[in-house]
Amino acid sequence: MTRLLFSSRCWTSPGASLLPGATVVLRWTDAERMPVRKATAADGRLRVCVPRDASQGVVWAEFGDHSSGQAVPEALVPGEEREVRLRILSSVPSGRLIGRLVDRETGRPVATAAVSVLGRPAEAESDRQGLFRLTGVPAGQHELGIRRLGNAPLRHTVDVTSGLTTELEIGLVREPVGLEPLVVSTTRSRRLEIKSFYERKHWGELLGLGTFFTAEYIERRNPLRISHIIEEVPSIRMGLQNARTGCRLRVYLDNILVDASVDEPVLPIEVAGVEVYKGAASLPAEFGGSDSRCGVAVIWTK
Repeated sequence: MTRLLFSSRCWTSPGASLLPGATVVLRWTDAERMPVRKATAADGRLRVCVPRDASQGVVWAEFGDHSSGQAVPEALVPGEEREVRLRILSSVPSGRLIGRLVDRETGRPVATAAVSVLGRPAEAESDRQGLFRLTGVPAGQHELGIRRLGNAPLRHTVDVTSGLTTELEIGLVREPVGLEPLVVSTTRSRRLEIKSFYERKHWGELLGLGTFFTAEYIERRNPLRISHIIEEVPSIRMGLQNARTGCRLRVYLDNILVDASVDEPVLPIEVAGVEVYKGAASLPAEFGGSDSRCGVAVIWTK
């Protein structure tokens, strides 16, 4: 198994000291795996063991409302170690852009497209799922450029907000088809962004590991109680009983275990997102444990 050493020397300004507690994110580009998201130690370092089926990835660091640029380590070779240094400049307010490229006609993911913020050197490439990410983008209005052989080039104006992630879904058209590109833009909840809700939602839905409800869905559904939303998940019975195991789901409210009924402390209008995992095998590490074998419902408030 290969080891990847992140020196993760995240400076607040050139020449400043190491930054402990920064969150380092490693997203694999050649394997369908959950991204690694861990905090640096007191010396600003993080060591990550790379799985056998992955050798390439993109890495960046986040600290509060600030993030570093993306770094792409050289291809990882078993038995070798790589060091990546990431710099965070807290004096420059910045945000993130996360997007998905699809074919305008078929809806299929578009891979190997070059995505860049015009006027800046950083560039991302869409992966097999059509996903791309640009971090450390200065707050403000920018022009996004997308290029791919066989597709019409696209330029789109996007607003980047400090400390927030702007999500884009972009429908590219094939040349010389006379259709207009389609761009849908949304800004994520900062609270859920920090708690990695969107990251778990993406990979949970991609790999079939959980069911996720956003505030927009809950508002459209307009339930009387939040338990009514959770009971929409197949095999979850009234009273949040797991039909497979016969026992009750554990419920977390803002990362705190709730012993009482979930409908007592929170109203549906107060909920920003819900995650439901039906068994221990699908649980993220932060919600695992022997008491979670019946499954878990995680509720986040606004």
